[in-house]
Amino acid sequence: MSETLENLSSETRKFPPPEALAAEANVTADAYAQADADRLAFWAVQAERLSWAKKWDQVLDWTNPPFAKWFLGGELNIAYNCVDRHVEAGIGDRVAIHWEGEPGDTRTITYAELLKLVSQAANTLTELGVGAGDRVAIYLPMIPEAAVAMLACARIGATHSVVFGGFSVDALATRIQDADAKLVITADGGYRRGKPSALKPTVDEAVAQCPSIEHVLVVRRTGQDVVWGEKDLWWHETVEQASPEHTAQPFDSEHPLFILYTSGTTGKPKGILHTTGGYLTQSSYTHWSVFDLKPETDVYWCTADIGWVTGHSYIVYGPLSNGATQVMYEGTPDTPDRGRFWQLVDKYKVSILYTAPTLIRTMMKWGDDIPAGYDLSSLRVLGSVGEPINPEAWMWYRENIGHNRTPIVDTWWQTETGSMMISPLPGVTATKPGSAMTPLPGVTADVVDDQARSVPDGGGGFLVLREPWPSMLRTIWGDDKRFIDTYWSRFGAGAGQGDDWIYFAGDGAKRDEDGALWLLGRVDDVMLISGHNISTTEVESALVSHPSVAESAVVGATDATTGQAIVAFVIPRGNVDTSGDKGEQLNVDLRNHVAKVLGPIAKPRQIMLVAELPKTRSGKIMRRLLKDVAENRSLGDVTTLQDSAVMDLIAEGMKSAKSED
Repeated sequence: MSETLENLSSETRKFPPPEALAAEANVTADAYAQADADRLAFWAVQAERLSWAKKWDQVLDWTNPPFAKWFLGGELNIAYNCVDRHVEAGIGDRVAIHWEGEPGDTRTITYAELLKLVSQAANTLTELGVGAGDRVAIYLPMIPEAAVAMLACARIGATHSVVFGGFSVDALATRIQDADAKLVITADGGYRRGKPSALKPTVDEAVAQCPSIEHVLVVRRTGQDVVWGEKDLWWHETVEQASPEHTAQPFDSEHPLFILYTSGTTGKPKGILHTTGGYLTQSSYTHWSVFDLKPETDVYWCTADIGWVTGHSYIVYGPLSNGATQVMYEGTPDTPDRGRFWQLVDKYKVSILYTAPTLIRTMMKWGDDIPAGYDLSSLRVLGSVGEPINPEAWMWYRENIGHNRTPIVDTWWQTETGSMMISPLPGVTATKPGSAMTPLPGVTADVVDDQARSVPDGGGGFLVLREPWPSMLRTIWGDDKRFIDTYWSRFGAGAGQGDDWIYFAGDGAKRDEDGALWLLGRVDDVMLISGHNISTTEVESALVSHPSVAESAVVGATDATTGQAIVAFVIPRGNVDTSGDKGEQLNVDLRNHVAKVLGPIAKPRQIMLVAELPKTRSGKIMRRLLKDVAENRSLGDVTTLQDSAVMDLIAEGMKSAKSED
């Protein structure tokens, strides 16, 4: 790769914060000045938002980089911070979780009730021989017991490893084995697209390969028949019968809180290790500041699954540490119909909504009339997370969901960073559609060339973090060398360049002429076209800016003339006629549209009109599979695909398109 990424697109629209929100905002522009003046003092102030059993002696120990220690000598209990202290403060009657099952069944859990459930689960885990430092695997649907299980582990100092409930037997088994977990918490199943989806059989097969597992704790959710083994225990016969009295003990600030595995589709999964005090400090502060949370009045909803880091930081630890009231939903956004999300916003009067660009683009495809049928006037802050959001999806979100009055906070962060790193602040930042704007106070992010030199405004390059941050990963579980090689060896001291340790996130980014940051996706997704490094994100954004396009995915395919050529897979909007000549004309129009928006260098060689794109269960597009199709290779691993039949349709379409050429 040459020095920088091309900066092809420009965005001039700007939206200042709403005056009323800015006047009452939790955080003002002063926070940036305070953090710039003394970064560690700034984070110490944020740590004071928590309840510590013993105050720290030192904010940061960076004497052995890249292994950081935050709030050294401090002691606290995360579950106490998320539950007990709110009950002690007299708000035990406040709703912690409005839970909605996919079939329409509901539960309302107050902080006092949550304390009882977490205490009972903690007592049960202790009775089953789980202690501080032991690992517990959690493989559950989006039910309240998922949050309870995580908090119960944290309460007794056990390290949890949540595995997304859509993962296969092999994916679950390898994660249990790598963590050497002692116990699994699962359910008979969950509801997905209108019918029960079994989980227990997957666990049974995985546990058969995992001799470290002593017990399997099973929540009864669907009532479907399950095979019962000697290690199995029902949740309702153990946890729900246990004593509700439990005293939370404090743990060291650097006590391991959780392992979360990432990148399992390519080689051995990486167990990202997060610890306690620094993680909670930053996830709690960013949840409060970025969403401008008013816990007395707001109803917050993050649509992620607890199997991903978003669910850890912004469903469990961030919101509950702030005493928030939140919605948790079990099912899919199109069950029983495509209005389900907006029906829930209307029903619970959600005021803060945090969701993924993939979902926003899917809603665009379904049509503006669906959200228009619901009262969304309660919404006051909208957020996006998971991947770069293209300007047209951002504008659709603002216009159709926020009715042109709510700020949008587009957040960049990773499993590895633990919490948000780059985002607008809703009461401070004038936002641009599609930009994550600026690093949050106390975060030192930069865009550099391949020599770790900062690129000027208007340039593109590699997104790096130049200073340690509280919620950073501490290592890869059991593999310190891989931790250094993966994240610290591209730039700085880890690469033998100078004394500074520079974290490379793996993402490309650009700085526009105003200095605002734009994420360009993984650098693995950069295409080298006639000597120019072009981001797939920019071409995808250009395609979606055409009124006929709902969603797109772009890959670089080997080309004898240009090195790589751009191949685009495009989902048309629902009302667009693509039959016969109209489809061919749309193809021509789209190629010309990209050339007009980004320049002739970015004109796709080929555009495939498709009904769906290959996505993981978390909604991420699997460009690797599209590249296989574009280059006529047999498909790679499809186990994490939401619907493997999609690839058959795309491959068939590609063959017929080639035969017509």
